[in-house]
Amino acid sequence: MKKKLRRFAVTAGVTVAVIAPLAGTAAAVVVTTASRQGSLTQAGPLAEHGFPAWYRDSNGLRLEACTTLDDPLCSTLPDEVPNPDAPVSYPDNFPGEFFYQLAGAQMTLANGVDFGIGMDLEGAWAAEEVRDGDQMVFGRIRIRFDAVEGTRYRITHPYGVDELTADDRGVNMTEDIGTTPGAFGQAITSRVGPFLKWDPAVAPAAPAGYTGDPGVDHRVVGSPYGTNFVRVEQVDPASGAVIADLGSTDLFSVQGRYAANSGIDIDQATYTVGANGTGVIEVFASSEPGQSIEVTGNAQLGFRTTRLRGDNGRYYGRFPVTGSVPATGATIEVVNAGDRPVARKTRKLVDVVRVTDARYDADAGTLTVAAASSDADSTPPQLSVTGFGPITGPFTGVTAPPAAVTVTSSSGGSTTVPLTGSGQAFVPDLPVANAVAPAAAVAGQKVTLDGTGSTGAIDTYSWTQTSGPAVIVTGAATPTASFVATQAGTYTFRLAVSGPGGAGTPVTVSVTVTGAAPAVANAGADQTVIRGRTVTLDGSASTGAETYQWRQVSGPAVTLTGATGARPTFTYPSLTLPAAPGPNPTYVYTNDPVVLELTARNPSGASTSRVTVRPQAETFTGLTVRYRTGNNEWRISGTSNLLAGQRITAVLGGTPAGRVVGTPVTVDAAGAFSIRVTGPNPGTVRTISFVSSTGGQVLGFPVTVTN
Repeated sequence: MKKKLRRFAVTAGVTVAVIAPLAGTAAAVVVTTASRQGSLTQAGPLAEHGFPAWYRDSNGLRLEACTTLDDPLCSTLPDEVPNPDAPVSYPDNFPGEFFYQLAGAQMTLANGVDFGIGMDLEGAWAAEEVRDGDQMVFGRIRIRFDAVEGTRYRITHPYGVDELTADDRGVNMTEDIGTTPGAFGQAITSRVGPFLKWDPAVAPAAPAGYTGDPGVDHRVVGSPYGTNFVRVEQVDPASGAVIADLGSTDLFSVQGRYAANSGIDIDQATYTVGANGTGVIEVFASSEPGQSIEVTGNAQLGFRTTRLRGDNGRYYGRFPVTGSVPATGATIEVVNAGDRPVARKTRKLVDVVRVTDARYDADAGTLTVAAASSDADSTPPQLSVTGFGPITGPFTGVTAPPAAVTVTSSSGGSTTVPLTGSGQAFVPDLPVANAVAPAAAVAGQKVTLDGTGSTGAIDTYSWTQTSGPAVIVTGAATPTASFVATQAGTYTFRLAVSGPGGAGTPVTVSVTVTGAAPAVANAGADQTVIRGRTVTLDGSASTGAETYQWRQVSGPAVTLTGATGARPTFTYPSLTLPAAPGPNPTYVYTNDPVVLELTARNPSGASTSRVTVRPQAETFTGLTVRYRTGNNEWRISGTSNLLAGQRITAVLGGTPAGRVVGTPVTVDAAGAFSIRVTGPNPGTVRTISFVSSTGGQVLGFPVTVTN
């Protein structure tokens, strides 16, 4: 019994570079650097099943779809059709997947692992069921073998070189290109191509009409890189250097049948008839050069079976209409008489629409379209403009037309032409002035008038005072003006704008100025924070302030950012810990707060306000301290109430000035800390003290001494 190629399940999706629908690899990288020589080049006409009749490669080799069950050299699998005991037919008994090329190799690697690769051009259905419109053809590269997670491999094969890193399920890479239904040209961009076929220099020869016998492994030709083999190498994940050659083979199983038929596509079929109902039909078709392309005779239309004229794969025919074209249209059939079975395509005849006028009058807002149909029978078809309706005269009230119009006929014809326009050139609209000013201000303060909200094309701005005590307007010709009022009163200003569209309507704004009052500083509420964190001060509640100035009064030195703004920041410094190994006779513990002062000022005076920022209190619980004289070992543990990742130091004695026990340790996410070190020997000292970088302190905690 002939062996069959292993076929993997189809999973439809969008066209992607690499998809792994059943399992994924941690990394899949195409690393081919050699120049490619060849590819797929063309998809043939659609066959009756809606798939291309064939695909051609750059060597001129055409392969057709293997959709039958009765050809052992080019067969679909019986379980791919609903009834394997009946002939394949479309759509009732058609396979769920099939192949133009089915190629692959299998081998056992040096480490005993089974390796498999597939390199296929496959037809399938987007929804995994036979449904017209869901046809898709894609090129697939699939590589699978068991491997240790994180191991990196380089696989050289006929269609390139891939570097793959195994995940927890080994190496399982799938690359599908062309999984968009109906986009049959996408498969040409895949890595599959040219087609692989048995090497003619190696006996036995391939069966006539086939790329090979899929039941016999054989050497092949067709690789665009000259790599007609598979080699698996393990490489170093960091450097990419080869560290092991795991195996190679130049024997492949291939399936593919040379296309005997050429198929036929009808590119266009139109009719032209006069008032008496007679005229001509024009047919444009395409296939392979040198084919026998015919239009099937149609007694109703009044012509007999006639051959089309061909040139380099294009075919044209012009046939008489001596009968009549039905009001609902007629269907013609074009066949490739040289195909076996004969390839047939049908197409509904449509009329030819010719547009003689398509223009837009911008002044009147009218769209004028004039068109005619090639059907001049006694009852001509209705012509319509897409998006506007039947052509009965100019379309009115058209504010913005499309760049082109499409005219359709009730007989099926259509054409699209660009529009031409007429009318006066557009100019910008009148600008619209918009002015904003504070409702109230204090004498001596700078008041800003804001016209930046004005809209339209604006060339000039003009601010003028219309009432109130006279002031000097600074920036009167700019969008933003300002003035300083020296006395209380109501001040009114007008903003006028102009541009290429003319002068807009001026607008006015008023500002009520009260008597001067000194600024009142408000440094905000006192705060309590954890050392090492950012502190934001808030002086925005100050009134009448034109300037802000912050300074530090006392406490550990800090650096203020934005000291001249309302909301400066600083980082509350961490507490300095006793230095190891100690002792530290000059060490002084201080947990003083940071005191800062804000000065708010305006032309009428200034005031100050202070704010105090205190460190968050820290306490230790669960403290245990044990010293073992036998091995000179300390075991210390405890928990802090602050979860801040702070550092904690333990020192001998009742003050932080003693010798350090070990080095500072970090509190974990639960607030716990632990010190386990050898030495120092406490001698006669039987207490220990703790200090943390967030300010915690415990003095004179008793030490338990054991052997």
